[in-house]
Amino acid sequence: MHDKQLTGLLGEKLAAEFLRQKGVRILEQNYRKGRAEIDIIAITDKLLLFVEVKTRRGGNSFGYPEEAVNHKKAALIINAASYYIKKIDWKGDIRFDIIAIQLPLNSDQNPEISHFEDAFY
Repeated sequence: MHDKQLTGLLGEKLAAEFLRQKGVRILEQNYRKGRAEIDIIAITDKLLLFVEVKTRRGGNSFGYPEEAVNHKKAALIINAASYYIKKIDWKGDIRFDIIAIQLPLNSDQNPEISHFEDAFY
C-alpha cells in the first residue's frame, strides 16, 4: 500500500473515532456506488450524515484538506447518497459534512481535526 493510501486510511479511522466521541453512530465506511465512494455514512438521533474525509500529512503546501472537495467530487457523493437514501428508505433529514485532518510531521504531536458541517449540497 502506498503512503498516500495509508494516510487516507489513517484519516478515515481518526474521523470515525472523532464522530463516535460526538455520539454519532457509524453505519458504513467506504460505501461505493459506481465511481463514487462515501467515506463515512453515519446517523445521529435526527440526521443521516454523509462524510467526506480529507487528510494531509505535514504543512499546507498543497492547500487545506477540505479544499480538495470540488464540485465534481461533491456531485459524485450526492448521487451515491441519493441511492443509499432510497435503498434504506430514509425519510428524515440529511447532511453532507467534510472532516479535514492535518497529520503532523512530528509523531509526538496530535493531528488537527476540523469538522465542516453542512459543507455542500
